[in-house]
Amino acid sequence: MSTTATVTQTRTGSNSGQAQVLSVSKSTSHGVSKSPVGEITLIAGLGVSGDCHAGKTVQHRAIQQKTPSVTNNRQVHIVSIETLRDVSSRGKITPPLSAGMIGENITTQGLDLVSLPCGTELHFVGPSSKAVVVLTGLRAPGPGIDQVRPNLLPHFTFRDGSQVKKMAGVMGIVKCGGEVKPGMRIEVVRPAAARSLPFV
Repeated sequence: MSTTATVTQTRTGSNSGQAQVLSVSKSTSHGVSKSPVGEITLIAGLGVSGDCHAGKTVQHRAIQQKTPSVTNNRQVHIVSIETLRDVSSRGKITPPLSAGMIGENITTQGLDLVSLPCGTELHFVGPSSKAVVVLTGLRAPGPGIDQVRPNLLPHFTFRDGSQVKKMAGVMGIVKCGGEVKPGMRIEVVRPAAARSLPFV
């Protein structure tokens, strides 16, 4: 997949003016929420090491029941802390949603994830490695998210012109493996051809 040479490092909303990792989470068992950890390991073509959604074929149980052999394009779930704060504010949710609660592996700060085109690469830059996730689509949360807070699902509804969309971050696949931990800088490499992220 060809990409532009332009690398975006800065996004509004971050305290440092830079897109970065705020928190990382994983879970060995299927459920809505994941537990924050000190770091996660991304494995190329599979996902997050030790996470229930890692695998070459789809691991999401509802999708797996319908099409068990389909390629897993939901290896990594990424959500911005700005989204969690916005939903918490609009829904008057107390205590507010925190990292990992809606099942994301990576919680970012200073990055408008849902506006990025399909095929965008997120480079997680560390001292000795650069893990890369390629965005494949938007997450459309189902009724299970109400297990986190009662009646939470409606608060993840956004209006886009005449359309109402439900969004809870983005999904991606691991292109290059490596460690990801809080505080890491995120570089954004956009594809040459811009195409909106589909729901996956």
